[in-house]
Amino acid sequence: MRQVGVKHGHQGFTLIELVVVIAILAILAAFALPRFAQLSEQAHQSSIRATSGALAAGVALAKTQWVSNGFTAATTNVQGFGNDDIDVSDEGWPTGTAGSTSSTMTAATCQEVWEGVLQSNAPTVAGTDPDYAITVTGGNCVFTYQADGQGSTIEYDADNGEISTTIN
Repeated sequence: MRQVGVKHGHQGFTLIELVVVIAILAILAAFALPRFAQLSEQAHQSSIRATSGALAAGVALAKTQWVSNGFTAATTNVQGFGNDDIDVSDEGWPTGTAGSTSSTMTAATCQEVWEGVLQSNAPTVAGTDPDYAITVTGGNCVFTYQADGQGSTIEYDADNGEISTTIN
């Protein structure tokens, strides 16, 4: 049986409809791409701030444990903090984990403080392709963030426990 008078509609899109859709997508992409590019930069900055905050909290907790233990002089292996191996100066600020209680920092003692205070899952400061590079400037530990190549730093002053962050 044959159907008479039934019209079949056109299938597909016209060229003009496709051009309009592509133009709309191009406009959206022009606004969205710069936004996505900034997200990567913001993620790096957030990572640096979070690490700086964790380091500051760890340094403060180490001093708090030193005070809680009733110490008033430089001490090795402060009991009750982390792995019980953090060493502190006569002011109670962390100075390493290998028996050094001097606030005169070296790259090795800076690494010890970083790993002793931050402990597990800390960003790396040694080995192949570390997250942070260690230098000592003016007696302070300077940890330079490597992932974005911008030279942002976290600085630790073992004389007064101060942590300062510079984000570039």
